Amino acid sequence: MTLNEYIKSLKGKKVTVIGMGVSNTPLIDLLLENGIDLTVRDRAEMEKAQEKVERFESMGAKMRLGQDYLEDIDADVIFRTPGLRPDMPGIVKAVENGAVLTSEMEVFFDVCPCKIIAVTGSDGKTTTTTIVSELLKKAGYNVHVGGNIGTPLLTKADSMKKDDMVVLELSSFQLMTMKKSPDIAVITNLAPNHLDVHKDMDEYVESKKNIFLHQGENGVLVLNLDNDITNKFTGNGRTYFFSRKKKVESGFYCEDGVIYSSFDGKTEKIMEAGDIFLPGVHNIENYLAAFSAVYGMVSASDMKYVAEHFTGVEHRIELVRELRGVRYYNDSIASSPSRTIAGLRSFDKKVILIAGGKDKGVAFDELGDEICRHVKRLVLTGFTAEKIKNATINSKEYTPDLPVDVIDGFKDAVIFASEHAEPGDIVILSPASTSFDRFKNFMERGNIFKEIVNGLE
Repeated sequence: MTLNEYIKSLKGKKVTVIGMGVSNTPLIDLLLENGIDLTVRDRAEMEKAQEKVERFESMGAKMRLGQDYLEDIDADVIFRTPGLRPDMPGIVKAVENGAVLTSEMEVFFDVCPCKIIAVTGSDGKTTTTTIVSELLKKAGYNVHVGGNIGTPLLTKADSMKKDDMVVLELSSFQLMTMKKSPDIAVITNLAPNHLDVHKDMDEYVESKKNIFLHQGENGVLVLNLDNDITNKFTGNGRTYFFSRKKKVESGFYCEDGVIYSSFDGKTEKIMEAGDIFLPGVHNIENYLAAFSAVYGMVSASDMKYVAEHFTGVEHRIELVRELRGVRYYNDSIASSPSRTIAGLRSFDKKVILIAGGKDKGVAFDELGDEICRHVKRLVLTGFTAEKIKNATINSKEYTPDLPVDVIDGFKDAVIFASEHAEPGDIVILSPASTSFDRFKNFMERGNIFKEIVNGLE
């Protein structure tokens, strides 16, 4: 089915789109431009989204805004925004009344004409997804990147060619209701995450499994052998493992500082792990996962070239500037303790850490231990500040020579960190929490951090 055919199938039906954020706005425009009977529902109040609301209304949309936006849904087809649980009472009632529940990403899987590689996991999704795309571009493919990064791809599906490649980063929220899986599925790792939205860890893990459960015998599943959850998964097609700690039979691994491929009983040296441009052992894992995903499509020499030259993803241990001998890094994408831990381990010296944000319902105990090992001064702000502080000072490894400061304002926290930094220090924003206490997303948080840092004199 093509995108055009799918849009035609909606003619004469009542369609509801829930959420008018980044992923759904192009979808709303497409539906309205094709004369679809559309209702747009969003929690936002009119005064906070007036410009967008007026534009949609001028194109023929009916709007339902505010706290009761999920009440009285009368629709044949419902597009769910990724962050909204599918079992909300209003949605459940509509489905019981015959509505089909879908999403922008689910429809994209139906209409995409080319091969899809998708990456999920608790940590490393964005970097691994970007590395996969860079590897394919180096090999000469025309690549479309989307999902949680890049731009929404559904409206571009009809312009894609059969020989193009799509690379997606998929969240647990996008995967919850997926009934199709990509040609190549990558799970970087799994650890407690998003437990403020998921009912429990089991639901979180089960949602992630949808990335491979619907594959056929020709599907490829790439798993982390070093992760106690993912190493037990079983796919329907071929399974490749990657490991930083041991040899694998089919996949990529690191041994004695060297990265190897292992397939069909043959081992090939790819490169020295120390030649990877991006710092940190977690980036070795990201490359092992990405190499496994593109096996058979990208040469060993291209793999080596990308690893030596790719400078990283914005907001992921991104060097912002060096001022008076102090280096400032933006790691705003680190919205979980495990991501922040990986960031801290990337440096060979103790850092000044700025952390805190919205609570995801995960524990900070392990982070507290790592802070004691890797941080010379801890600056906390946001809703989780006290929780991170308590996890740190209650750690068995805590000593009073580690200052812990709680600062109310985000800008004040950044300035405070800079005022206490000395030449040779590293200041890193790595929040271990989501951004939604103060910001629209981690990108806005990272950009504001960079604005503050670049404004320092």
